[in-house]
Amino acid sequence: KTEMGKPSKRSINLVQLLKNATESMGVRKLEEIKGVEGMISHDKFPEPLEKGVLRAKNDVFTFKDATIRHDSTDLPLTHFKPSEIGVTIEKLKELGYKTDFQGEPLKDEDQIVELKVQDVVISKECAHYLMKVASFVDDLLENFYGLERFYNIRGQEDLIGHLIIGLAPHTSAGVLGRIIGFTEASACYAHPYFHSAKRRNCDSDEDAIILLLDALLNFSKTYLPSSRGGSMDAPLVISSRIDPEEIDDESHNIDTMDSLPLAFYEKTLEYAKPSKVAVLIDNVKKRLGTPRQYKGLMFSHDTSNINSGPKTCLYKMLPTMKEKVNSQIELAEKIRAVDQRRVVEGVLISHFLPDMMGNIRAFTKQKVRCTRCNRKYRRIPLTGKCKCGGNLVLTVSKGSVIKYLEISKELAGKYPIDPYLMQRINILEFGVNSLFESDKSRQSSLDLFL
Repeated sequence: KTEMGKPSKRSINLVQLLKNATESMGVRKLEEIKGVEGMISHDKFPEPLEKGVLRAKNDVFTFKDATIRHDSTDLPLTHFKPSEIGVTIEKLKELGYKTDFQGEPLKDEDQIVELKVQDVVISKECAHYLMKVASFVDDLLENFYGLERFYNIRGQEDLIGHLIIGLAPHTSAGVLGRIIGFTEASACYAHPYFHSAKRRNCDSDEDAIILLLDALLNFSKTYLPSSRGGSMDAPLVISSRIDPEEIDDESHNIDTMDSLPLAFYEKTLEYAKPSKVAVLIDNVKKRLGTPRQYKGLMFSHDTSNINSGPKTCLYKMLPTMKEKVNSQIELAEKIRAVDQRRVVEGVLISHFLPDMMGNIRAFTKQKVRCTRCNRKYRRIPLTGKCKCGGNLVLTVSKGSVIKYLEISKELAGKYPIDPYLMQRINILEFGVNSLFESDKSRQSSLDLFL
């Protein structure tokens, strides 16, 4: 058993260590190798330099937990056509897809197939990056561990059948998945169960895709920051099997019918409550605990091709928050069924106001940090300097506090929002001004003295 001693300062010949690492990995010359100036884990235990050399060789970048990941927008998918995901019939049969969704033998690339709950369709951009990750892992196995190469990837089709980990931000539990195809969209198509198992509700969030062997070889809790929240966004555990009874119950509301009965539409004319017509709808909740919870989930409307829509989420394409919000409200104005006032109030109540209030609180309770030794102080020393003589700077900036104030005022002035909400914005603005403006330094007009 390896025991960690207390970290201490010592001088090392980094140039020689790096030279030894590159030579042992068979790497002659690299333009750049990126690293960190210091370690923030409890034991200050460094990763082998050889791994950094091989990452630089393959042009991949590591996260704080030593894994490599690619972020993709979540999109739900329950059925697909082989022609849509760029995979052959023969390969699908190898992966266990023998029939289409109606039970007919799989023969044609335009037959509709029901997606298995832990299979994923990744973007071609993600596939390109995972190919480089696979090359890094193979180099690591061969040159560092002295083992045989595992992936041997020559083209993106070689990724099909390999396992990945899906991981959502602010969580510590990954979900095991399998790559079965590719899409032109900048997204990861997966079953609603898969997204829900990551603690997501399929509303176009972004989650990470990690190649399984990379996580198994390189992840270590030893590298995680010792600060509060340091273990978040790391695959501390992996769910190898999805049990629909254990995931978020929002996914239990998915209806599984190919058409709705006439009685349902008749009830809509009576404005019946949803609870009164639930008996008419077959959904996932009614199938839990049976084999039917995994298969036979039908759909009411087909689509010509899942790749026919936008390839990239507009939220990612618009550069500023103001443009994102304006685009959302413009869409609300075009849809008669949407109350644009409620859209504006929803953005303010659920996003902007809580963000500003939280940042004001964080600003007033923040610590100061030394730019030289990184030491943090709850209160500024009387000398105004760190013990080491370094300068002290704030850890929370003014910009993070006021970033949504102007756009909130613009929205409140343009749309007839609730008066109480308007008052909350005014009070927040007053608080921000009192926090950052000094009465002593405020410039006065001569008119005040006339």
